[in-house]
Order: sequence, then structure tokens, then C-alpha cells
Amino acid sequence: MTNKQSSALCRQLGHVFVQPQLLQRALTHRSHAPEHNERLEFLGDSVLGCVIAKYLYDNYPQLSEGELSRLRSNLVREDTLAVLAQQLDLGSQLKLGEGERKSGGFRRPSILADAMEALFGAVLLDGGFAAAEKTVLGLYVPYLAQVDAQTLGKDAKTLLQEYLQGKRIPLPNYSVVATQGQAHEQSFEVECAIPSLKISTRGKGSSRRNAEQQAAQTAYQIIQPTAVR
Repeated sequence: MTNKQSSALCRQLGHVFVQPQLLQRALTHRSHAPEHNERLEFLGDSVLGCVIAKYLYDNYPQLSEGELSRLRSNLVREDTLAVLAQQLDLGSQLKLGEGERKSGGFRRPSILADAMEALFGAVLLDGGFAAAEKTVLGLYVPYLAQVDAQTLGKDAKTLLQEYLQGKRIPLPNYSVVATQGQAHEQSFEVECAIPSLKISTRGKGSSRRNAEQQAAQTAYQIIQPTAVR
């Protein structure tokens, strides 16, 4: 990692490290050196959960405890952290062992997410809780502005059901229209029918549940074309 890259990353994080070795360790995968980022990851995971929980509690008073928990879980999960890491171009700055580099470890969501949490832990140790909170929110608040907090983390069947219930429209009927393959590796094709709206969609999956979700997602996107996917 060059000084130029380090400076750019610090600007994006909104934190200049007094102890730059913490930044370097946060970006070091265990495949590269004995002094790696796993302990920082542990610390960062905890501070991330705390900061996000407090932010959601303060800013979404209309959400129930269950809804807050669902939203927090979605925001701190691997996929979301990996997206934030990609926005920071973190993969190009990671220190990986030769094997991990050759196998594309710099693109692997789990490695990116772990490094993201390690960075939060590094900021906490370097500047205290307030600095870590500022860094976390500096990344997450813009992300939250681009998504619908009411639907984030809900599956397609739930979204479709809630929408139809809100409009007093009869719920969809799901039916298996085809199955293929042997019992241990079957694939299913399911129809989602909403007769009152003259909507009929189909989905395929390795289980009936997955196929239903695919069909429901297509139906929901027909009804709500601007819905977050």
C-alpha cells in the first residue's frame, strides 16, 4: 500500500491514523503475515453493531424492535460490508498471501467484509469510540439514503404479501407447475398467480421455496417497478 493510497483511504474513512501501523494491520490478511487483522475484525464487528443499533434507534422511531433487529442484521452482514469495501476500492489495498492473490481473494466478499470490520476496529483503537462512530456513519448514512429501510432485508414473498395486504388485494396463489431431475437434485418451477391483478409469474429454483421467491420477486417488480432489488 503506497502513501498515496493510504492518504486516499484515510480521506474516505474520515480518519487520519496517529498509529499508521493499525491501518496496515487492518488491511493484512492472515495468509500474508502472523500479524493479521482477525483480532481487529473482532473488535470492529462489535463497534459496528453498537453504532448501527444506536443510529437506527435514534432515526427510525416508527420501527418495532423486530424491524430494527432485521434492519441492523441486514446492514452489518457480509454482503453489505463487501459493497462498502468495494466503494473504497479496498481489495486493491489488501495484503494477501500469494495463494489468496492468485485465487482472487481481493474480490472475495468474506475477505472484503472482514477487512472492513478490521478498519472499524483500527479506528476505534486509534481514535476512540467517537472516531469509530464517525467513520461507520460516514459510510453507512449515504448507503441508507439510497435504500428503503422499510423493505431492506425482507424477502420477496414478504414484500409482495405486505403490499397486497395494504391494498386489500387477495394474496397470491403459489403452485408447482413442473419439476425436473432426480429426487436428490430436483429443480422446481413455481407459478405465482394474482388473479385480481391479472398477474401470473414463474420462478425456478433448487427448492420449492427458492422458486416461490423468484416468482414473487418478478410479481413484485411488476407491481412496484421502482422497488429496490
